[in-house]
Amino acid sequence: MKKILFGATAAAVLAAGTFGAVSANASAPAAAPAAVMADAANGNLQQSTHLTIEAATKAAQATLDAAEKGNQRVSVAVVDRNGNTLVTLRGDGAGPQSYESAVKKAYTAVSWNAPTSELVKRLTNAPTLKDIPGTLFLAGGAPVAAKGAPIAGIGVAGAPSGDLDEKFAQAGVAALAN
Repeated sequence: MKKILFGATAAAVLAAGTFGAVSANASAPAAAPAAVMADAANGNLQQSTHLTIEAATKAAQATLDAAEKGNQRVSVAVVDRNGNTLVTLRGDGAGPQSYESAVKKAYTAVSWNAPTSELVKRLTNAPTLKDIPGTLFLAGGAPVAAKGAPIAGIGVAGAPSGDLDEKFAQAGVAALAN
């Protein structure tokens, strides 16, 4: 009887161990697949360019300098491709409304990759464009492009006319070419 009991116990222990090993193997995570290497030459990936904070600051300062030479009190905003503000400068004596207007003009310019003075003309055929949140369809915004794609926008507000605002924004764009 002891031999049968001992044999049954041994069989039970062996079965439990085997079951535990199978269970452990079944619950073990599968080996991670090898990393997939992306091939930029296949056309599914695109490398993008962005404006550094140093470049954005240089452009904003050049814009503000141009406005000061013209004896104008303005605010300047530089936004990235996604419309996020990189730099804002509020010139001495610039009106309180100019800060937000500059940001919105920069956002509008980069969103459509066009000067805002050109976008104002589009309102004739598509008047609801002005209803898009965060945009401002007044002259004074200029896009910054690299390889034909928009990477930033510069917006200026506070001069007596949008044409002057845009002239100063273009001075900021030109500063980036140097």
